[in-house]
Amino acid sequence: MKYISLLGSTGSIGANVLAVVRQFPERYKVVAMAAGANVQRLAEQIKEFQPELVSVCDEQKARDLAGLIAKESRTKIVFGEEGNTLVAAFPRARITVSAMVGAAGLLPTLAAIAAGKDIGLANKETLVMAGKIVMAAVMEKGVRLLPIDSEHSAIFQALEAGQKKDVKKIILTASGGPFLGMSREQLQRVTREQALKHPNWSMGRKISIDSATLMNKGLEVIEAKWLFDVDVEAIEVVVHPQSIVHSLVEYQDGSVLAQLGIPDMRIPIAYALSYPERLPLQLQSLNLSRCASLQFLEPDNDSFPALQLAFTAIRKGGVHPAILNAANEVAVEAFLCTQIDFPQIAETVARTMDIVAEGKDTSLADILQADGEARRVARRLVHEKLS
Repeated sequence: MKYISLLGSTGSIGANVLAVVRQFPERYKVVAMAAGANVQRLAEQIKEFQPELVSVCDEQKARDLAGLIAKESRTKIVFGEEGNTLVAAFPRARITVSAMVGAAGLLPTLAAIAAGKDIGLANKETLVMAGKIVMAAVMEKGVRLLPIDSEHSAIFQALEAGQKKDVKKIILTASGGPFLGMSREQLQRVTREQALKHPNWSMGRKISIDSATLMNKGLEVIEAKWLFDVDVEAIEVVVHPQSIVHSLVEYQDGSVLAQLGIPDMRIPIAYALSYPERLPLQLQSLNLSRCASLQFLEPDNDSFPALQLAFTAIRKGGVHPAILNAANEVAVEAFLCTQIDFPQIAETVARTMDIVAEGKDTSLADILQADGEARRVARRLVHEKLS
């Protein structure tokens, strides 16, 4: 039996983790969960999975949750950043799945590593913000960092077929999102509802918008640089609208290895939980004859500048990726609240990157300071657009 701590249990990734656990109750048990404000869904999860410890965003939500679960429940309720850290490092857990959204996942993930837990990583912002610090901690503690993003899981699997020294290039695939082929002028008129309708994947609100802007792929470029210890110049992005080829690795002999599959997050989640085994998930098989054709296109950096902003941030190094991520989180929330239009997401990020001061990526204090300053600047820029 493998015991799991799950950060972000009520989100899209969390729900899929629980679906895998539900399918294999003889192999997995969730012993601790952290969620945000969705206490109704968390109460349902507590009833089904009976974790020993859960965390919510604040004290009021903790009281609300206590009123929703059975009085005889043995689940302990904690809250806030301290509560998330307790869940992440829960003693009985063997693996912590980091699936919280955004920068909030960084400190709990570091706490889990410090406690010697293997990490199933779905929170790309952890490596975007503090890749050097996180990977050093992983090495020091001797834990495994197993990718859950479909693209990084694909690369992880393709790398199993060769030696690291023989890798020439990593190729990340992007669906292109719902606005593939649109001009900058057309993008000024798109709505929040349109942006949230991803053509292939069922995802949360934040990641759906990031996919539409291609910022999600930019964050994945930074994640891949740290996760696989490759130079950013050896990472390429191609748009693949069908989302069948999840990513590829090119070796120096010309071989290109790809991982293919239906777009279902249970596949990379199950692989991270069971590695190096594979589980019989009983999902629909990929039928290549029905795929008609597989397209691969160059990204449109004019209409979707967010991808190049990410490349710029990681090339500059230091706290620039943390600034990029923080500004993007503010800008996406502003777009979801209809305060700015779609192209202004990337514009807000670019201007914030120009304003916020540099710092070292070897200092967690510098990273967190840059994160906070970037959020303040981005909020001011959004307010100026509203004025």
